[in-house]
Amino acid sequence: MQGSWRALDLGQVATLGAQLGVYQLADSQGVVTLIGYAGGRSRYGLRGELGAHVGRPDATGFRVEATSAYLSRYRELLMVHLADHGSLPAGNDEDPARIGRLSPG
Repeated sequence: MQGSWRALDLGQVATLGAQLGVYQLADSQGVVTLIGYAGGRSRYGLRGELGAHVGRPDATGFRVEATSAYLSRYRELLMVHLADHGSLPAGNDEDPARIGRLSPG
């Protein structure tokens, strides 16, 4: 994701729409701690999903990307993170063996 980081607080989250999409949470050092998505069953879309994370001790910032292809983009972000860092973010509990692999060229 290339979007700018925003503070993970109620004021910033309130500015988001009820859109489908993906998001990343990061700590104060800019380390991604969670990759998530707002899907068809998410109440209030990205705003609702991120609102549930306000106050997390491991997250001070977020960035979002609105997309109707949220599941594909979510899996892609997990694969990119795995390829770049050798592991998934601490907040993601998916089995890394079940995540696809990227072969950057």
